[in-house]
Amino acid sequence: MAKYLCLQRSVPSDEGGKPSPAQMQEMYAKFGAWQEKFKANLVDMGGKLGEGKIVTTGSVDGPLVEVKELAGGYMIVSASSLDEAIEVASACPGLVRPGSGVEVIEIHTP
Repeated sequence: MAKYLCLQRSVPSDEGGKPSPAQMQEMYAKFGAWQEKFKANLVDMGGKLGEGKIVTTGSVDGPLVEVKELAGGYMIVSASSLDEAIEVASACPGLVRPGSGVEVIEIHTP
């Protein structure tokens, strides 16, 4: 099976505010059910991206955008097709919501 990188892309928003403890419990229950359903596909649950440094050789024109400004987090899934990888990623509670989405990219290895 192929591996796919899933990058969470989001637009900062104050919509909805901080969830209540009951809403968090519900979200964790949905997340646990999702993990159980797709456990065979979950290679690396990834996480949020933190601070990074830019390493470059040669000259670069203009400022570089930090990856964390483009993607909020990542995970790696295995799937028999791009469509199956999209199904796994898009079913993840909290990953795809208003103002965010996920980019699914096949990882090619030698």
